[in-house]
Amino acid sequence: MGIGHFALGFAAKRAVPQLPLWLLLLAPMFVDLLWGIFVLMGIEHARVRPGITAASPFEFYDYPISHSLLGGILWALLFGGSYFLIRRYRAGAVMLGLLVVSHWVLDVISHRPDVPVLPNGPYLGLGLWNSVPATILTEEAMLAIGAALYLRATRSGGTASTIGLWAMFALFAVIGVAGTLGPPPPSITPVAALGPILAAVLIPWASAVDSRRAPA
Repeated sequence: MGIGHFALGFAAKRAVPQLPLWLLLLAPMFVDLLWGIFVLMGIEHARVRPGITAASPFEFYDYPISHSLLGGILWALLFGGSYFLIRRYRAGAVMLGLLVVSHWVLDVISHRPDVPVLPNGPYLGLGLWNSVPATILTEEAMLAIGAALYLRATRSGGTASTIGLWAMFALFAVIGVAGTLGPPPPSITPVAALGPILAAVLIPWASAVDSRRAPA
């Protein structure tokens, strides 16, 4: 799943308003960020295989460190535990850990049976990506709900924060459709590199927007 991961980050702001938005968006995408780094380093592997599912042309055949359930739990403990050691905010640390693990759950919903429980299987996948309309409808609906919950959890800090926030929502909505309907990339390398690039843009953007908004 793509923008559905970010949707959970927006929605979580209502439960833990003290957490900055950039952390809430980073946590559910953390294992994808690791996956991109591992692929670029040759530690994990995937390939472009058009037609393998209707909504995604990617064959994920070797990603046990970043995307197994066991790996996800360990990354969640690392991510949430690190935050707790720095901020001593227990509820925030628990939420961040849950968001990290939520990535595995959403991937099981969307992928074909290629998501590992343990590093060597078994493999799960409910196959939402086998339907383009269902994929777009599900992800865009999740984004709308997440955006609505974030808006209910915060109030505007001025025109700049409002424009910045709605521009972010619009970007995710476009990515959700374009990523499903667009042509496949020439190789897996630009896909792997996209995570670090997106994080470099999204973290300061989300930080600037969220810091200008107050809890509702």
